[in-house]
Amino acid sequence: MKKILIIADTHMPKKGISLPEQLISVLKKGVDLIIHAGDWSEKSVYEELSLYAPVYGVRGNVEKDEWAKQLPDKEVLQAEQIKIAIVHGHLGKGRTTPDRAYQSCMKDKPDVIIFGHSHIPFMEKRDEITIFNPGSPTDKRRQKKFSYGILTTTSNDFELKHYYFT
Repeated sequence: MKKILIIADTHMPKKGISLPEQLISVLKKGVDLIIHAGDWSEKSVYEELSLYAPVYGVRGNVEKDEWAKQLPDKEVLQAEQIKIAIVHGHLGKGRTTPDRAYQSCMKDKPDVIIFGHSHIPFMEKRDEITIFNPGSPTDKRRQKKFSYGILTTTSNDFELKHYYFT
């Protein structure tokens, strides 16, 4: 069993000087992996998250420095028997962010697609693929609360859940 923290759109330090206490609490309790679906803004976010667990993530549309060039536009990884695709959601074809994320990962045949970009928590199942946006823990925009996600895997199944805080 693996516990995976899912975040996106941290936009730090512009939208948050540090990771919120709610997120730090989850990290201190322990996670096996961390997924960041882009718009980190600075490498310091990666460095801080790396203190807690291995970090996987993609480039968003705000990363402009040299570090960002090392980040892929799409990452595909395996956790237990669950295949996870990660994109930011700003590239590709489709009218909406979930549509672009779905279209850009279909050929990878994942079980789960993690995306960001819209800052809107989202979960939907399409053709046996779960599409998930954790929202943002630091930049809620017009959402009522900040949010993140937790993916818990077992040998052949998974559970995805949003967590909200003010």
